Amino acid sequence: MLIEDIIKDVTPSGMNNLMIDKDSFMELLKQDKVVLLDIRMDFELKAWVLPMAINIPAPQLINRLEELPKDKLIVVGCPTLNRSIPVAVYLKTKGFNCKFLAGGLVELMAVLKGGVAKDLFS
Repeated sequence: MLIEDIIKDVTPSGMNNLMIDKDSFMELLKQDKVVLLDIRMDFELKAWVLPMAINIPAPQLINRLEELPKDKLIVVGCPTLNRSIPVAVYLKTKGFNCKFLAGGLVELMAVLKGGVAKDLFS
């Protein structure tokens, strides 16, 4: 996919093709249809770890694309959105089925607590 194709779709309704909300992500995660790509830096990972994520810091991604699955939706996450949007766009240009996580990992963590986390990880 060319960057020009992505830019043509940057409209309010077209953004649904590039982002996914946390509830939709959680549903796909339970169905094993999605992979979370955590692009935080190593020092950020020391603060909290997401066991279901593939951890590749954004600056390393270009050299580690072979670690990403081609058969699942890849959802890119960073604490907010400032890094995940350009990474999702880059991955789309490389042919990956990819979206960024609306609200970022901080909003996802608000969901992954208590019984939800217990059900997901036990």
